[in-house]
Amino acid sequence: MDLVSARKAMVDSQVRTSDVTDIAIHKAMLETRREDFCEPDRAFSAYADATVPIKNGRSLMQAREVAKLLQALRPQPGERALALAAPYAAALLARMGLEVQAQEADGAVAAVVEPALVEAGVTQVVGDLFDPVGSDWDVVICEGAVGDVPGAWLKALKPGGRLALVERDGPVGHARLFVRAASGVVSSRDLFDATPPMLAGFEKRPTFAL
Repeated sequence: MDLVSARKAMVDSQVRTSDVTDIAIHKAMLETRREDFCEPDRAFSAYADATVPIKNGRSLMQAREVAKLLQALRPQPGERALALAAPYAAALLARMGLEVQAQEADGAVAAVVEPALVEAGVTQVVGDLFDPVGSDWDVVICEGAVGDVPGAWLKALKPGGRLALVERDGPVGHARLFVRAASGVVSSRDLFDATPPMLAGFEKRPTFAL
């Protein structure tokens, strides 16, 4: 299988056609081997218009959805980024000139993506995703869907920092961009519909009313 041609076809047919016009994102995707973020026997599926299995039920987000989240974040070279359960996005951000930290909760998933992250210059840690490492991040991104955005993720942003993810409580989720103001107030806006798999442990908890 010609993976170089498959990578170009992914950018041309999945990313450009989804109103992702940022040339820096196109370039990063063309330079980043998506197949390196899944187990070798799944490399053939890396450029499919679908979620791509990594390990233990975890998957890469569809390329078009990652690209649209990145475009909404408007990452700038020199900024600091935290990629939570988002190894492919982490590598893309590094290619775009950001200083990137990746965090995974599952050591088996971390082991699969570690070589590709090292090559991209991304540092990876394994730890509880409800407790993000570091603070004062310019950019935070997650490739898995969550029921509700964790408050700790918002607190990890610096003033002016941005968080992009998909909130999902049903068959279809909604990508959202959160921005923390200098006052500490967080605003948000909806971006697009998306259906990435739920991140384990981040399902929306049922509420009860009397």
